[in-house]
Amino acid sequence: MNELLPGEMQGIAELMRTAGVEVGAPLHCTQIAGGRSNLTYRLSDGRASWVVRMPPRAGRTPSAHDVAREFRVMKALSDTDVPVARPILLCEDERVIGLPFTVVDFVYGTSVQSQVDLAALDDTTTASAIRAVVETLASLHRVDHAAVGLDSFGRASGYADRQLRRWGSQWELVSPAVPHLDSLAAAIRNRLAAAVPDQTRSSIVHGDYRIDNTMLELQSSPVRVAAVLDWELSTIGDPIADVAMMCAYRHPALDLIMGFPSAWTSARLPSPEALLARYELSGGASITNWEFHLSLAYFKIAVIAAGIDHRYRAGAVTGDGFRDAVSAVAPLLEQSLETLGVF
Repeated sequence: MNELLPGEMQGIAELMRTAGVEVGAPLHCTQIAGGRSNLTYRLSDGRASWVVRMPPRAGRTPSAHDVAREFRVMKALSDTDVPVARPILLCEDERVIGLPFTVVDFVYGTSVQSQVDLAALDDTTTASAIRAVVETLASLHRVDHAAVGLDSFGRASGYADRQLRRWGSQWELVSPAVPHLDSLAAAIRNRLAAAVPDQTRSSIVHGDYRIDNTMLELQSSPVRVAAVLDWELSTIGDPIADVAMMCAYRHPALDLIMGFPSAWTSARLPSPEALLARYELSGGASITNWEFHLSLAYFKIAVIAAGIDHRYRAGAVTGDGFRDAVSAVAPLLEQSLETLGVF
């Protein structure tokens, strides 16, 4: 059961009032579709709207679903050039609704998630939107994380090694337990472990960046990003890992994870190579050790898909978008291994 109950909404409203927010009664709740990890709800009192983020009620895995992490990074970025929803409160007292949760302002804009959404945009608007998305990522990587209070948000060095160990451990927890897949994952982990590059730069990394994790102001000329969403995987690390994830998500297997033809896999959008070039033109970090980071990105997305399947098998989520995620695991692992062949 993932719905917010009336008593839970009342508890959230009371905390919001304590935080200085005027909240009328009663609150109405609508689940916002699209999330495959944390659950997202729109709360409204008929006058104003807010967004509540919380982990799933079952099937959680260690280090995932970290709403406190999301809240901290959005609060730190509130006064920078990186657009985020205004954070209102973080509640880690699970007595309120049984889970930790955050509340932020509702950001008005357009969410481009599916190829149906993308079809509503002409080529000029689409190109402007992609430029804004990539330029916003470059802006994020230029933020001085220590200056905005995130000096202890993550270790500045050794990011690739930590990511490989973290996602390898996640694989062991959520693996579909198919021998062929375990063999592929082991081969990838061994090859990557033997080729971990030195880290030459550090920045805030989003960890899960693509167009559907943004809200867009399509009426602006040029299009601008109204807010970057879904910060649960954010940390301090190598910005090239962020760029690699953005490019790796162009793989068609993302459609299986999303449960529909996703905007980000559309042939109308730039190739991974073109996205990489646009990032460099936008003043992003210089690109080094690209094949390593891209291979690790494919592996991480494969683990994300396996984690969705894990929650589906645990009964925490239902529907085609969750049932089909396991089919994405093999092609992503194979792509990761193929990318390693470039070394």
